[in-house]
Amino acid sequence: MATYTSTLPDDLLRRLADYAKKLSLPKNKLVENALNLYLDHLKRAEYVKSYKQAAQDDDILMVAEEEMDNYLKQIEDEAR
Repeated sequence: MATYTSTLPDDLLRRLADYAKKLSLPKNKLVENALNLYLDHLKRAEYVKSYKQAAQDDDILMVAEEEMDNYLKQIEDEAR
């Protein structure tokens, strides 16, 4: 595991220390958990943005509609 050094505003560091104490976690674990959650949030935001862009792309919509038709036909064939 690598070491990372950073500075934080005093009030944020106090809040971090308070929550680390309340949760009985080392501060570095609390920062690690918070950073993981935030990076996951950013990744989800990227997905949302890409899906919104795809919804505006006529070629992608055409392919999706064709594949949906194929999927529905497959379900109907299996039901027979």
